[in-house]
Amino acid sequence: MSSTPRSNSSTDNTPPDASAFDAIIVGGGHNGLAAAAYLAKAGKAVLLLEKLEQPGGAAVSARAFEGVDANLSRYSYLVSLLPQQVIDDLGLHIRLARRRYSSYTPDPHDGRRALLIDNADAAASAASFTTVGAPESEFRAFTGFYDDCRRLTGALWPTMTAPLPTRSEARELAVRAGALEAWDAIVERPIGEAITRSLQHELVRGVVLTDALIGTFARAFDEDLQQNICLLYHLVGGGTGDWDVPVGGMGAVSGELERAARDAGATIVTSAEVTAVRPGGVVNYRQHGAEHTAAGSWILANVAPAVLDRLRTGGVAPNTPSNPNHLREGAQVKVNLLLKRLPGCWIRRSARQRRSAEPSTSTRPSRSSTPPTAPPPREPSRIRCRARSTAIRLPTPVSFPRNCKHPARRLSRYSVSTSRTGWLRQATMTGVGPNFRRRC
Repeated sequence: MSSTPRSNSSTDNTPPDASAFDAIIVGGGHNGLAAAAYLAKAGKAVLLLEKLEQPGGAAVSARAFEGVDANLSRYSYLVSLLPQQVIDDLGLHIRLARRRYSSYTPDPHDGRRALLIDNADAAASAASFTTVGAPESEFRAFTGFYDDCRRLTGALWPTMTAPLPTRSEARELAVRAGALEAWDAIVERPIGEAITRSLQHELVRGVVLTDALIGTFARAFDEDLQQNICLLYHLVGGGTGDWDVPVGGMGAVSGELERAARDAGATIVTSAEVTAVRPGGVVNYRQHGAEHTAAGSWILANVAPAVLDRLRTGGVAPNTPSNPNHLREGAQVKVNLLLKRLPGCWIRRSARQRRSAEPSTSTRPSRSSTPPTAPPPREPSRIRCRARSTAIRLPTPVSFPRNCKHPARRLSRYSVSTSRTGWLRQATMTGVGPNFRRRC
């Protein structure tokens, strides 16, 4: 890469002149910001173009609710794939807090029980496995599965900040770490095979499959192994697979990357939509209705492959992309909630249910010589909602009767209306139509 005079950091968000840059970065997500910081620290002239009003991409904090003075991690909200070396190299001032609970999974067959994975209390996690009806050996199998995976990810994690190894070199690292079985399970074969072989309980299998399927349209046994790639990304961070909470939100992380890039001399221009990337390192972009052009020796794309394909063809998506994976779409939705208090519900049972559940206090002898029988099993209690505030429209954890066919049993985002006595009367679905209502 040739060296040209270093540009000054752009603090007024004005387009730079037409002089050539060493590198132009299309997209100001966290990866683009990290690249800009590294290149600028190396003395290169760097221009970063971001379509939105602020850099950070999905790793931003924002006021998600109008009129509410609270910043939330709007999209990405956990940190796992940020090597300590990057933090040290760029002098980032960020704090990460380790999560105690990795997952909480209600049992779809019985809403009164759930599987809780407590990273600080193995005994509590084991007890939770028993609660959902998993075999006695399931917790050991669950921890053993992830221990095997960590032997592989611990060997591969250092390569994230090293030249990309070949497949044979990566396999040799796995062999040295005693992780050949995990290599075969994650790299060679559909991960669904290893999960079903190692675990017996369907709910436990589902928890593990979450790491492989979330955000994708993949399936556990797909031969193209996209689900394996997703699993490896979820487990490789730090070599342990821990996902940490950034203190101050994701905006604190992207904000530090932006600061490091600007301090090093990178030019960062926001509200700049790139419209084309042309041969010879020419980039066209639009800012506030005006067209601009910049040129660079190198073009770095911090955008999705499908977006880059369109930019290289003048905005027209190619009929046959260079990589079939560019046609893949994600399947992720994030719902942000801001609560004034935790929603609460209380159980109301009929007098007959209370009498059947409570032991008798009578001291009179029974007239029957037969031993007393156990009370009949109680049916699921009906739930009365206390969170009646319609102004904030909180999703309320309401349990529906077992024979209820209401679609809200399968979805978590709904608002509740109640009768005058407070009993659940109907649920109004949000996001599926303005007048969609149904009674239980």
